[in-house]
Amino acid sequence: MPRPALHLAVEIDGDGAHPAAWRRAAHSPGELLTPRRLARVAAVAENAGFTLVTLEDSILPPGADGGSGPVGRIGAVERAAFVAASTSVLGVAPVVATTYAEPFHVSSQLASLDHVSAGRAGWVVGAEEDPAAARAWGRPVVEGADALAREARDGLRVVRDLWDSWEDDAVIRSVATSRYLDRSRLHAVDFVGETYSVKGPSIVPRPPQGRPVVLARPGLVPAGLADVALVGGATPAEAGEAARAAGAPLAFAEVEVALDTPGESARERIADLERYSPWQPGPNRLRYTGPAAGLVDLLAELAGQVDGVRLRPLVLDEDLAVLSRLVLPELFVRRLAARPLPGTTLRTSLGLPRPLSRFTTDGAATPVREETR
Repeated sequence: MPRPALHLAVEIDGDGAHPAAWRRAAHSPGELLTPRRLARVAAVAENAGFTLVTLEDSILPPGADGGSGPVGRIGAVERAAFVAASTSVLGVAPVVATTYAEPFHVSSQLASLDHVSAGRAGWVVGAEEDPAAARAWGRPVVEGADALAREARDGLRVVRDLWDSWEDDAVIRSVATSRYLDRSRLHAVDFVGETYSVKGPSIVPRPPQGRPVVLARPGLVPAGLADVALVGGATPAEAGEAARAAGAPLAFAEVEVALDTPGESARERIADLERYSPWQPGPNRLRYTGPAAGLVDLLAELAGQVDGVRLRPLVLDEDLAVLSRLVLPELFVRRLAARPLPGTTLRTSLGLPRPLSRFTTDGAATPVREETR
């Protein structure tokens, strides 16, 4: 039985995957952080037929390590809200780490994004590994893989419970009875973890999707809490093996791409940027360098191994144009991928069911306690 069509995602943070990508951008350096630039890139991705875009983020600036890239960025959730308002079918998934951020705030931000986008929000679960992030937050350092995974796991569980804390029919809006809410359908989360506790319920009604789509790399959070596993592998076979081992409903392979353009080969473009900074390979990621036709063949091979891919272009302004003209159209012609349909949520585009609130599923309602702070 053939696999469903490949889902296509692309990372659009900054000017590209190479730290010196800004040197080849089609705009002035000062335009990087402008709404016009972001809207233009998002429009290209949507018109090309991508299912979703992701937006990298950290409390630390991208050039904090002393590299040659930009030294500032706008928050991913804020950029995602702008992209959601300027597009109509494109899924939008910002990176948000719960290592130091409060899960209550994360839940509210992402639920609001899902409302703003009419059900097109996703969440790439991140982790802040640099001790400088703890200093920026004014929090004790979370050190070690186990502690980082604990914070991500607990944070994700709390966020999911907060999304579920309003049942779907909790909002009544009854003028006749002067009731806006059915308070019996709001639930306290009452989470107590090793480093924090959360009472709940959320201050934002349940998102249109029930829960925005959660993307995470295997090992950071339990497989049962993620909708999409972001897997690596040096070959399509390795990516497929990692996808099967991940245990999530869907698995996307991470692929770095540098494509031939009409004026230069991919190797020439990389060599030009390597004069300023090396392009370090991502952890256990596929990397493709060459003509568009070769990338189509690679994605065709991946289509038999994974459910989707997240592409990381070398230089957005150059590679995204080639992807739009030569790669995605061929994938659609060969029925290896499909465009998202207007009026659908991101969950629908990905073939994921809309989950019930776990409080509805569990049956008994937890009374909401009035608290003073």
